[in-house]
Amino acid sequence: MNVFIVYAHPSEDSFTRLIRDSFISGLKAAGKKYILSDLYKMNFNADINEAEYLREAYYKRDIPVPSDVAAEQEKINSSDAIVFIFPLFWSDAPAKLVGWFSRVWTYGFAYGENRNMKLLEKALVICSAGNTMEYFHSTGILGALEKVMLEDRLFDRVKTKELIIMDGTSRETPLREQNMERHLQRAFDAGKNI
Repeated sequence: MNVFIVYAHPSEDSFTRLIRDSFISGLKAAGKKYILSDLYKMNFNADINEAEYLREAYYKRDIPVPSDVAAEQEKINSSDAIVFIFPLFWSDAPAKLVGWFSRVWTYGFAYGENRNMKLLEKALVICSAGNTMEYFHSTGILGALEKVMLEDRLFDRVKTKELIIMDGTSRETPLREQNMERHLQRAFDAGKNI
């Protein structure tokens, strides 16, 4: 299985980076191949420009996509599964990842007639979060995340999809270390079993 990891965190000194590394260790333990797009290290341009907007707004498939977008689309089509790993910032993905979707999910590739994005076998959305699952349930944020990430952004582009929240890791949480240890094992297992 070939796995494409889209990773979005601005700091190497983060729990999210440890999640990424544990997930990759699980992939390697299972003998799976992967491609990594580290959006911050790549300095991926998250801003859609006017030409890209007009291409999408008028469904102009004949206007080529920028080379950085084409490269990401090629990574998708060379993979069997896609995994997004990021921290929750104000109940959503970092702006760089949201911009990745805006630019990479283009007309003729991810939507529209005769789209050429392959149907992926699986998608995992793995988020690190300071708050607890109880908080995400009680506020409705969990449902909103599922709606946006799984039903809108991933929609029918993958056969199976799952949202995993690595919760309770705020520096204010007394159980932070225990939660982190449990989540890193979960990330390793997710990589091994994807």
